[in-house]
Amino acid sequence: MPSFSNWFAAGLMATSAMAMPHAHVKRTTSKRGAAYNDVALVNSLGGSGAVGWAYDWSLGSLLGSTTGLPNGVQYVPQIWGTSDLDSVATAVNTLLHSGSQYILGFNEPDMTSQSNIDPTDAANYYATQIVPFKGHAKLISPAVTSSMTPGMGLSWFEEFMGEGGSSCNLTGLAVHWYGDTADEFTTFVQQAMSTASQYGLPEVWVTEFALNADVNGVVDPDTTSAFLDSVLPWLDGQDQVTHYSYFMTAENYLVTDGSLNSVGNAYVSAA
Repeated sequence: MPSFSNWFAAGLMATSAMAMPHAHVKRTTSKRGAAYNDVALVNSLGGSGAVGWAYDWSLGSLLGSTTGLPNGVQYVPQIWGTSDLDSVATAVNTLLHSGSQYILGFNEPDMTSQSNIDPTDAANYYATQIVPFKGHAKLISPAVTSSMTPGMGLSWFEEFMGEGGSSCNLTGLAVHWYGDTADEFTTFVQQAMSTASQYGLPEVWVTEFALNADVNGVVDPDTTSAFLDSVLPWLDGQDQVTHYSYFMTAENYLVTDGSLNSVGNAYVSAA
């Protein structure tokens, strides 16, 4: 996925800002989520009732408050990387009291351009910083890429589990996918489901997915809409896949000039 390093250059929000009240939300049954960097744009998706949750790669949003999410859309915080660890306790406690029910682990720790964390270190960080919230929230694994390179993707996750992650009270495995076809996508998600089952994890979260051509914005709306029309019903039919979010709720992706474009409409309307 594209680097979010520029978004984190300013550092985490101050403790006082993190203590701001967030809107209490009611959990919906929709698996479909909104990955966003501008909370106002989530409203373009949320009015349909198709979206049940949202996240913005951070503990409380460096780019805007979580306040303003549509009614019924649950905010899910993510511990993006080691830069977040100093503020975990304050931020997560605030968000849990505001209605968040899950915590997402590190963002693409298997990529040097993202959180870039060794599996052993990640397991240690997870055990000391995130596991204390067990019982208060369901804990989701670090989100790995779909890379098949040894030491990346699902192999990184397996090493993480072998280095202590299996004792971290995880509920689910989070994965990302970027590729070229619907068949490639469903094959990878099936691999992720199989890997999760091997470790007794009942949930798989696909927290980012998109066609390679669309990483920097949708190139061919008809092709992307057809891809979504194919994979979304399949995802909805997989009981083990409990959450997914297309990349992303932003201008030139699912939104144009603040409103849903044809791809956004395909995302919220696919049955």
